[in-house]
Amino acid sequence: MSSKPVKIALAGNPNSGKTTLFNSLTGLNQKIGNFPGVTVDKKTGKCILPNGREAILTDLPGTYSLYPKSIDESVTHKVLCNPADSDFPDIIVVVADGSNLKRNLLLATQIIDLKIPCILVLNMMDLVLKQKKQINIECLSQKLGIKVISMNARESKGILDLKTAVQEPLEKPAFSIYDIQLSSPDFSSDINALFKNSTNSAYSNYQLACNFKLSEEKEHESDIKTIAEIIHKHSFNEKQHQNDETLIRYKFISDLLFNCSSSEHLVEQNNFTSKADKILTHKIGGFLIFVGIMFLIFQTIFNLSVYPMQFIEWSFIQLSISVSSLMPPGILNSLIVDGVIAGLSGIMIFIPQIAFLFAFIGIMEDTGYMARVSFIMDRLMRKFGLNGKSVIPLLSGTACAIPAIMATRTIGNWKERMITIMVVPLISCSARIPVYTLLISLVIPSSKLLGIFNLQGIALLILYLIGFAGAIAAAFVFKLILKSKERSIFIMEMPVYRAPRWSSIGLTIFEKTKTFVFEAGKVIIAISIILWGLSSYGPSDDFAKIEQKYKKNPNATEVEEKMASDKLEASYAGRFGKAIEPAIKPLGFDWKIGIALITSFAAREVFVGTMATIYSVGDPDNTSSIRKKMSADTNTITGKKTYSRATGISLMVFFAFALQCMSTLAVTLRETKHWKWPLYQFLFMGAMAYVASFIVFNLFK
Repeated sequence: MSSKPVKIALAGNPNSGKTTLFNSLTGLNQKIGNFPGVTVDKKTGKCILPNGREAILTDLPGTYSLYPKSIDESVTHKVLCNPADSDFPDIIVVVADGSNLKRNLLLATQIIDLKIPCILVLNMMDLVLKQKKQINIECLSQKLGIKVISMNARESKGILDLKTAVQEPLEKPAFSIYDIQLSSPDFSSDINALFKNSTNSAYSNYQLACNFKLSEEKEHESDIKTIAEIIHKHSFNEKQHQNDETLIRYKFISDLLFNCSSSEHLVEQNNFTSKADKILTHKIGGFLIFVGIMFLIFQTIFNLSVYPMQFIEWSFIQLSISVSSLMPPGILNSLIVDGVIAGLSGIMIFIPQIAFLFAFIGIMEDTGYMARVSFIMDRLMRKFGLNGKSVIPLLSGTACAIPAIMATRTIGNWKERMITIMVVPLISCSARIPVYTLLISLVIPSSKLLGIFNLQGIALLILYLIGFAGAIAAAFVFKLILKSKERSIFIMEMPVYRAPRWSSIGLTIFEKTKTFVFEAGKVIIAISIILWGLSSYGPSDDFAKIEQKYKKNPNATEVEEKMASDKLEASYAGRFGKAIEPAIKPLGFDWKIGIALITSFAAREVFVGTMATIYSVGDPDNTSSIRKKMSADTNTITGKKTYSRATGISLMVFFAFALQCMSTLAVTLRETKHWKWPLYQFLFMGAMAYVASFIVFNLFK
């Protein structure tokens, strides 16, 4: 037995269950969902085979064939068709949806012709049984010339059979299903001559040539030129060849299934999925149902999360009081209580709402409803330069813009992909929830509409709709600006409805919440400490003059509060806020908000931590929540509340449109490969935020 780890690639159609199998084999928790396009980049993990040998597994993005039509499909093509690729596998495990075998076998037959040892996994066999279909595994194995494993990856059934099959000696497939040497002998001979040192099959050499054509690497420039000359020499029509190849393969697959499978021919229209789709994908009813579901989700988020939020708020107040009383007064006490604890409390309180949001998104993804949303939105999307596939990134943007921008790799049309990338950050992400929730609680009453609907929940839904409307409007402008002659098509497989996997959803909630807390927490603690320093210190003469000013005042409590307020205004942070105040005053923002707007460019949720730190510095008791402190804050000149309804709504609208996330700019740069796109994105979103906030403030003031 070789001690060298065996490299295994998991390939298959989108939504065939590759990632579920990958998670079962490796014990990792990569994102899964019951809709196509979940995996847009390769993922790597390890597992130990029964004989003790290590296997390195690569989960590849789903593809329908070896002719890629989008960036994610190109990743799969590059790994499987180029032996020089670092992830080129020793074994390919082709994962096929057993309940939709005919379509899945097209890719399987192409991979077989690559002449790499491979195994076919028939996944979702529970659905096959429910459909009362029968598949003769032995017959399939014999006629395809490879091993075939029956599996239900959701319940980890068949995993041991697959591991056992992988560790046994595997030969290259014995025969070809499609032979390019028969259909284009002269062209194939010249391609084989180009790769004369290769021991691959003619079809494998042809795919390698296709791989080089897709490559942007300079080392292949000479080969690409030679391939172009061969194509020209033989007048080789690539598209016609693909069509002919597909027809030949489907004829083979039809004969194969006729001999190796049978069914009782259930009338599909009578099954649950078809019945549900008639309602949920109706061109009017389906859209209304989707809006209704989103409305209920936001109502539930606000109504259910209020109790755990109150508990967290109370816990941090008690923690501040305890730490403050246990430690001796001084700089360290102030740093921990006013800086670290105050900053963290501002963000931790919103964990329940974020957990509920991810729970609902997980349920929509796992049941297969998300794919229906893409379908019903396609007609609307096209009018604004997008298509149905744009809906998945846009909806994913409600969680985080970074994976949402990466999810645009499934969009084959360049123009539609670029428009989607540019507008995704306008969709309100989970980082905006702490900001929205804090501001809504300040300016929107918690009363009920019609005795049922929470006004604050309605306000949150409106903010999400504003973000969506902004994204659609911006997309329409980009549609007019960007030019492309590429035609757009929308093809998406509708998965069957399935019960959500509660363990998977629970794990997703845990992972997402943990990421939110730790990723945001690190930034917030760092910024809180820096901000505490800038808010606690200032030019020495100014602080001394303030202390002298209040020295003889008899009212101790009033003195302490006023002196703390004056010191904060005279601090380094206060001076910085004052410097930018003229630029943001037309929006209704004061210098404290200005400081938080600057720090929240690191990440939006930092706004809350910043406000918590600013309002805690100089507070001797720390017995009030950040919400109560902000609510009680008044303008020292006008005597009016700082957070009026006009200011609060203006600030929420600013956050709905502004691109305050450095990570989003970085991922836009990576996906577009040019700095001008993140720059345009930052500028147009900033302009939208400023103009919209200015209008809103002047309408409500």
